[in-house]
Amino acid sequence: MHRHHRPGHGLPSGRGQRRSLTGVELRYLYVGSPDTDVALASWLRLPGARLRWRFRRFGADVAAVDLGAPPVVLLADHRPDGSVLPIFAVADLDAAIAALGGGWTVEVGRMGTPEGPSCVVRSAGGPTIALLQLDRPDALDAAFTADNPHAVV
Repeated sequence: MHRHHRPGHGLPSGRGQRRSLTGVELRYLYVGSPDTDVALASWLRLPGARLRWRFRRFGADVAAVDLGAPPVVLLADHRPDGSVLPIFAVADLDAAIAALGGGWTVEVGRMGTPEGPSCVVRSAGGPTIALLQLDRPDALDAAFTADNPHAVV
């Protein structure tokens, strides 16, 4: 069973201990693919892989593949083909941005997502990551129902 992470709530670790989301946690790999159907079929061939959810909304087709351990792979037809954007969950987006300091710049400003506010930042050395304040960790799983017109079930 997949456990969802809530800021400030204990999470199981590999040693059976509990911890809080106090730093960053790799939640997603946002993978660009021009054909979500083809990519999804390939990813689901991996042992233990399962579809968590899939939505078509705002001209985008995005599917979440759970490989049994974090991070979840997001396949997205609106991202550049072959690109991979790591998305890190943080307890407080503003604090995380402030902690990055001058070596990072906000490339795509604060934006809303079903799980909470997020932004894309780039380091002076070039790597780009996204930060996600995880306010509603169950939002996408809960929305993946047959009566949701944007869910691809």
